[in-house]
Amino acid sequence: MSFLSAEGSVKKMLGVLDDSHAATVDYQLPIGEQKLPLNELLGKTIRLEALGDIHCLHCARRTKKSYSQGYCYPCFTKLPQCDLCIMSPERCHYELGTCRDPAWGEQFCMTDHIVYLANSSGAKVGITRATQLPTRWIDQGASQGLPIMRVSARQHSGLLEDLLRKQVADKTNWRKLLRGEPEPMNLKALRDTLLEGAKEGIGALHSRYGLQAFQPLDNAEELEIRYPVLEYVEKPKSANLDKEPVLEGTLLGIKGQYLLLDTAVINIRKYTAYNMAFSVH
Repeated sequence: MSFLSAEGSVKKMLGVLDDSHAATVDYQLPIGEQKLPLNELLGKTIRLEALGDIHCLHCARRTKKSYSQGYCYPCFTKLPQCDLCIMSPERCHYELGTCRDPAWGEQFCMTDHIVYLANSSGAKVGITRATQLPTRWIDQGASQGLPIMRVSARQHSGLLEDLLRKQVADKTNWRKLLRGEPEPMNLKALRDTLLEGAKEGIGALHSRYGLQAFQPLDNAEELEIRYPVLEYVEKPKSANLDKEPVLEGTLLGIKGQYLLLDTAVINIRKYTAYNMAFSVH
């Protein structure tokens, strides 16, 4: 018998940390008008069913396929948040006068960003708006995070990331992420090594954009993050709700944007804007 259920459009999970050191993330799943508390469901049988319709996050148009995590195709081709430069900020074309929405770009791209190191499935470099830490690390399932540079625009963060990813990964291996906790790392030592290795390229960026555009965060402290996981999955199998719309199993853990069930794992963010039914038994 179901004692908790909800139905509606799904959005990415909300993960919150309290102020304690090495805190455990507290998760909620937004579905319809509800935000379901997930941590308390560990060890229980849950059921997710894709009901067959997707409605664009922007225009609410019904779409057969989700583009860029929740948009219909027309919005995908027109909205600035779906442009190529969002995934590859170094390819920003604002200065060329071809930005899809200059006002949007000024609000979200021409603002302080953080270049960081994280330990998720191993060391990686990443970027995010200054206001999005530690949310960005939580969404990626990082166990450690360290800000290393504050920059004045999204394009600048992309240019710096492009230099650093020649030495370290910029992607997370989701299978490795869900098999267990990564080995702890000395992110400060790694930061120093990477910045020294990119010294010449960073000097060129200073010459082009000015010293104030790239500010080292030498005194930043590392954050440790714990996730609510009872048991990791030795061989993670990814659920595909487009092919098999029902997923049911025991909830073993929550990490990043993944639910870990004993039957399969599912990346909730991938199904943003899907109409779903959720229940607990």
